[in-house]
Amino acid sequence: MRRRRARFPETGAAATEAVLLTPVLLLVVLVVVQFGLWYHAGQVVRAAASEGARAARVEASTAEAGRVRAVEFLAATGPSIVRDPVVTATVDGERATVRVTGRAAHIIPGLSMPVRATAVSVVERFREDAP
Repeated sequence: MRRRRARFPETGAAATEAVLLTPVLLLVVLVVVQFGLWYHAGQVVRAAASEGARAARVEASTAEAGRVRAVEFLAATGPSIVRDPVVTATVDGERATVRVTGRAAHIIPGLSMPVRATAVSVVERFREDAP
């Protein structure tokens, strides 16, 4: 006795699934890569702010020296990672502050992810020992 099999027309189902899932998977991969770029740009901005504060806190240094050092660091480390960087530096009597802002590089069109960091350090001063 022969068993009769039910016939379900499933031809082409795998191709249809692939067509529907491939764009979703590609989007997920692009989002993961974009997040990695944003995280890396944040690290570069934090390092630039720290370098600028380190340069500005030296005893005979100025806020401009800290700003220039942060800009140089960005140019050497992440010229294509951090877009449109803005660096500001201030030195008052006690603290040197460097702020760096910009946008992370993007691979997803229209997505602009801001990055910013602030580094504050105590200004070095020579003080004589009290008698």
